[in-house]
Amino acid sequence: MKENLGQLTTEGLNQRSLQIDRCEVAEILKAINREDKEVPLAVEKELPNIEKAVELIVSRLKQGGRLIYVGAGTSGRLGVLDASECPPTYGTDPEMVQGVIAGGVKALYSAVEGAEDREDWGRQAILQKAVTEKDVVVGIAASGRTPFVLGAVREARKQGAATVGLSCNPVSPLKAEVDIAITPVVGPEIIMGSTRMKAGTAQKLVLNMLSTASMIRLGKVYGNLMVDLKPSNHKLMERSVRIIMLACGIGEEEARDYLEKSGYRPKTAIVMIKGGCSREEAEKALEKADGFISKAIEGMKGKED
Repeated sequence: MKENLGQLTTEGLNQRSLQIDRCEVAEILKAINREDKEVPLAVEKELPNIEKAVELIVSRLKQGGRLIYVGAGTSGRLGVLDASECPPTYGTDPEMVQGVIAGGVKALYSAVEGAEDREDWGRQAILQKAVTEKDVVVGIAASGRTPFVLGAVREARKQGAATVGLSCNPVSPLKAEVDIAITPVVGPEIIMGSTRMKAGTAQKLVLNMLSTASMIRLGKVYGNLMVDLKPSNHKLMERSVRIIMLACGIGEEEARDYLEKSGYRPKTAIVMIKGGCSREEAEKALEKADGFISKAIEGMKGKED
């Protein structure tokens, strides 16, 4: 059965850009910028649903579960991007947050024809990941109708996993299949059907929120500092030193010394400095405090009292 794409908001004809092919560059850029300004407002309307999703994700991750993004094309690439940024930013195990794209690794840089149309491939991807009731699977599809994503979500539910759907059409099969639906409706694209633009931007903003808010709630941020990062290169090493300096109000040389003593773990170094303790004591305090620096320090002061 053929679908009427014209009925989808994401496939609609944008009346404000009908003459864009006749515009000068400055006018084209202003038009794109004008359309992009609508995206944060659309995401704002979905904050209550995003909040529900974050609470769900945090609860499952605390149980040892995983956050798995599933998508095709642009949506899949955005999911893989968000997942791949978590280990260097928050020191997470690569298994904790994962991205699955229709067509596999090749699809990250070139189109894999027909991959998004295979619902069975979506189901198989979930089975290959050995998804369980501890996991959260986030299906990402601008249209909300991508067979690969629907197959993945359906199989995830069958396996007992929690499911979240991220799409940009107000009514869609994906929205009907998931536990929590996040639906920022950004309207027709400036180039009809080019959902890598406003829809893609909306998806990127939401994924940023899901992962960042979840990591904050897991104790991987102190103040607004990414204290759980792994200094695996020169830039991250220098950032780690600066984080310790800012968190503790100390000089560079002392910060470098504590970073080394901590086994190159900024979070541990901060607790060592603020708690006046050894690396072993800091690590035990953090473990008892579920990874939260503030709670770890308060717990150590409580013992002193």
